Amino acid sequence: MMRTIPDVSTVALAVTDGILHFELSLAHEVFSSPPPAAAASWYELAVCGAGPVCTDGRFLLQPDAGLDRLATAGTVIVPGWADVDVPPPPDLVEAVRAAHRAGARVASLCTGAFVLAAAGLLDGRRATTHWAHTGDLAARHPEVDVDPDVLYIDNGSVLTSAGKAAALDLCLHLVRRDHGSAAANAIARRLVVPPHRPGGQAQFVAAPVPERPDHPLGDVLAWASARLDRPLTVEDMARRANLSSRHLGRHFRAMTGTTPLQWLLTQRVHRAQELLETTDDGIDAIAEATGMGTAATLRRHFHRTVGVPPDAYRRTFRTAAAR
Repeated sequence: MMRTIPDVSTVALAVTDGILHFELSLAHEVFSSPPPAAAASWYELAVCGAGPVCTDGRFLLQPDAGLDRLATAGTVIVPGWADVDVPPPPDLVEAVRAAHRAGARVASLCTGAFVLAAAGLLDGRRATTHWAHTGDLAARHPEVDVDPDVLYIDNGSVLTSAGKAAALDLCLHLVRRDHGSAAANAIARRLVVPPHRPGGQAQFVAAPVPERPDHPLGDVLAWASARLDRPLTVEDMARRANLSSRHLGRHFRAMTGTTPLQWLLTQRVHRAQELLETTDDGIDAIAEATGMGTAATLRRHFHRTVGVPPDAYRRTFRTAAAR
């Protein structure tokens, strides 16, 4: 009989010999260190493994609890698996399978997807992993719909991410889903990383950051972000960058993996999330402050991007300070 878990506030990191220490460390950092406003309701974190664990064949780790603890967690995180040519340990696979069967939300970071696939949790689902290993995952598990072109995929109770930085994106996505945009943004500021990258963004772009201080997009992103309350156009951004609109689009896709207008819309929605969480401003005022123009436009784009209407989002994610 499946156990129903009312929340996902207990987080278990599933570890075993061969787990990648980078993904393990970043997950521990995100889920163990709350921003001040969310401290009272933050996650209860446990590192779970069968005895002392050697990560990457280099660092010795003493878990807090055994793998059986996974079955009582609300969220289970499986860090990257160092050698994808070696099958993951059966006790780890069975513990992850049992946790999901018991009702846990299970997320893999990087090549941790191979553990989820071995447990059968990805059968019939879209999933991703580090781009260098998507071919191996698809070949060994043909029942999995492997997407090599995204940062992370949220299937509700099963989530997968690409490598390294994308694993951090997924962890921040979980925080945003559980505690709201303000909490996720506060953690991102502490870690000095971008506050949000959509899961559907490409894993690999030719130049993810400007290569030189005089790069054509060197300051246009910050310039546009500071003017979200204004009716910016692609032409405005192109003028700022001293480029034609066509060349701006080319540089923009190479640097960010998306178009100027889609990037601008995403920033407007993120700003709306923050205002909904931290102010009493009405929808009309927020629409004006984010450059959406009208409440109807804000509601349409917000619902399409976030998945819920602005009013429902506010009821769920109002911060303690705003209350």
